[in-house]
Formats: sequence, C-alpha cells, structure tokens
Amino acid sequence: QVHLVESGGGLVQAGGSLRLSCAASGRSFSTNAMGWFRQAPGKEREFVAAIAGRSVNSVYGDSVKGRSTISRDDAKNTVYLYMNSLKSEDTAVYYCAADPPRGWGPWVTRPPYNYWGQGTQVTVSS
Repeated sequence: QVHLVESGGGLVQAGGSLRLSCAASGRSFSTNAMGWFRQAPGKEREFVAAIAGRSVNSVYGDSVKGRSTISRDDAKNTVYLYMNSLKSEDTAVYYCAADPPRGWGPWVTRPPYNYWGQGTQVTVSS
C-alpha cells in the first residue's frame, strides 16, 4: 500500500523559512512526477510546485515562484519543499502528491494525481 507522509509544518514567523518533507512508501516514485499543493481555509486547493522524475524539470506556482525550491532524493523516496520569505498568505495545509496519470506536462499544476498525503499545517504569524 502506498503512503505519502508530510512533515515539517508548524508555526513560522513572517519572513522566515521552512522545509517540508514528503516521504513515500509502498513503491518507488523515482521516475514519476511529484508535487505540492496547499489549501487555506475557505479557498480552493492551490498548486505550489512540482518536480519531474529524476529531477529533470520543475515548475512553480506564481504565488511562490522565486522564494521556493522543490527537490527530491530518490534514494530516500522523498520530495522536499523549501520556502523562504514566508508571508501570512502562505498559511495553509500543504499536501504532497505523486504520479499524475498523464506523467509530466503542463497539467501537473492541477489534479489529478494518483496519490496524496494527509497534509501538514503551515501557519505563518505576522
């Protein structure tokens, strides 16, 4: 059974930084795209970043572009999201996703993905 488990969330001051991790188990995702989405209360799920299998490409949402880095360690079957210059509007539950059905392409900025984690809360205090 496949599981994606996010970690690294918590309370962070505005202007600070954090690194989220998503550890996958049950199968390898080294050749599959993985991504991060977030959802704030009362808002739709928003694309944050995605990375292609073997890190050959990446893409970022406009709201985090320039202050976020997505990376992966395929030996650990783990994807990371580093964010800095955090703002109160970054407050959300962050979800890890893996293996979009159509593989890598412009569609990775939105669902569907075949696998999702349970999410980790990030709260940015001003």
